Amino acid sequence: MKPISSRRARAVVVALAAGSLALTACSKNEGGNSGTDSKKDQSEASVQSKAVTYADAAGSTGPAEEVTGAKPGGTINVYQEAGLSHLDPGQIYVSDAGQVANLLFRRLTQFKEDGKGGVSVVGDLATDSGKSSDGGKTWTFTLKDGIKDQNGNAITSADVRHTVERQYAKFIFDGPTYLQTWLSGADYRKALPDGGFGKKHLPASVLDTPDDKTVVFHFDTARPDLPQTLAMAGYAIVPEKTDTKAAYDKAPVATGPYKIVSNKVGKELVLEKNTNWDPKTDSVRHQYANGFDFQFGITESTQTKRLIADQGEDKNAIQLTGGVEATQIQDVIGNAAVSKRTVKGYQPYVMQLTFNLDRVKDLKVRQAITYAVNSKSLIAGEGGAYGGDVAPNYFAPTLPGYEANYDPYGRLKAPQGNIAKAKEILKGVPAAEKKVVFAYSNSEAGQKRKVAIEDALSKVGFNVVSKEVDAASYYEQIGKLKNPYDIYITGWGQDWPSPGTVITPIYDGTQVADGSSNYSHVKDPKVDALIKQALSEDPTAAAKTWKEAQHYLLEKIVPAAPLWYTKQFQLSGSNIGGARYGSVSSLIDITRLYVKS
Repeated sequence: MKPISSRRARAVVVALAAGSLALTACSKNEGGNSGTDSKKDQSEASVQSKAVTYADAAGSTGPAEEVTGAKPGGTINVYQEAGLSHLDPGQIYVSDAGQVANLLFRRLTQFKEDGKGGVSVVGDLATDSGKSSDGGKTWTFTLKDGIKDQNGNAITSADVRHTVERQYAKFIFDGPTYLQTWLSGADYRKALPDGGFGKKHLPASVLDTPDDKTVVFHFDTARPDLPQTLAMAGYAIVPEKTDTKAAYDKAPVATGPYKIVSNKVGKELVLEKNTNWDPKTDSVRHQYANGFDFQFGITESTQTKRLIADQGEDKNAIQLTGGVEATQIQDVIGNAAVSKRTVKGYQPYVMQLTFNLDRVKDLKVRQAITYAVNSKSLIAGEGGAYGGDVAPNYFAPTLPGYEANYDPYGRLKAPQGNIAKAKEILKGVPAAEKKVVFAYSNSEAGQKRKVAIEDALSKVGFNVVSKEVDAASYYEQIGKLKNPYDIYITGWGQDWPSPGTVITPIYDGTQVADGSSNYSHVKDPKVDALIKQALSEDPTAAAKTWKEAQHYLLEKIVPAAPLWYTKQFQLSGSNIGGARYGSVSSLIDITRLYVKS
């Protein structure tokens, strides 16, 4: 899952970050001192890599467990720098929109946290997390009774079918592709070019809806992770009657506890209660606040100042995906009353400097840049130890198979970069290949990253030409195959605890396409073979294969330079109750908040 471009992590999508997204350090560290001890933080983050459990009907029945002290009423203000990437569920693979999706949309399944580090998959629209048969190749879901959209229309299996089939349409280009490729292969769009909007549908041998309440998925191989996949925001239900295709991104129909009142793109999004949401059918979400007012264009530094001051409407405010601005961290941790209002935790994202292999073809150039980049200065811009840790490889501490000491470029010993080694590698490389076009987002964080990248690479002899990209559409722009950039910072976090949700989406050669997450455009037969092998193996055997794939990528191809692992450090107003770090979103858990008075 992808992080937002403006600051630490996205993934996506959202994100299981413990599944990005992809975490449990939060509940343990709430109001504590997390962020100052990297080894301790990474140890706590590893708890997130434990297996997710699948719940039965009893565990999927609402209402959700009450939040202690919660009361109804009030409006929660939400501050964010960049506008939302998307609101159409099929396009959501980024944490900002993923947070909003948790309020607006329901899926067949959903992740549920116990606040103690445990994460389970429960039935959301479905009665349970799904029933598998035929050795895991067939999955059957039964819809709960009484599920309606905001207009009062009953949600049926036809809406689930429509939600899946519309993912095949060309106007859906920015969301997850797991389900589509599992059902119809890498060229899935050819199987249903019109996305099910015409007379043709997926055959019953692939997707069957024998009655209004039953949905059956048929795969050519076992898909034990399907319940986790369907819990992603990108697979939230789009009611067939009200689907407006590409225009749906501006005014989607809600199935969750809140619905959209107004949407001034890039400026403000206002939500109010959805009266057709039935809490008895939902074991995860709450509807305490009367509404949410998302306000965009507010920089992280301004957010932080206002939330520290805690005056007026700021008392009822939270940060969406941004965090405490780096230069103001000491103002927060040095004030006990303010520090009490923070949530902290390790995220699943690895931020890296990605190479466009269609343009940066010389391996020596990629190796030199990988040695030269300064993780230390980049992390300083994120808030130092509270913002992240040096990343020596592509796997985050939250991921099964993480190798803390796998450091082929000496990043841990020289976090500021190895300039001498980079210069040595560049000897004999033509001057023309030392000119690189760097894309950065037009946000405060993006500006800091630009300075750090330019400084590090210029010391080695690179001519860095920096190009500003709109933060809200950053991933969309760098996701174009013919983008005009050589290098760009990207972040990725696991969609659930498996290396397959990292290696496959960003390095699978069959997924080199516009809108794909293979931002480096890697097409390597050995990588593709290792991916195919790992996906067919049991978890123990697959772990070795994923390890081999990572080593080969990082040492022989170098599609990206690992930079830092992200942490989250967010602040909310004094009148906000229920604030807790969400291990699934790797952000404040937006589903349980309330206004105290």
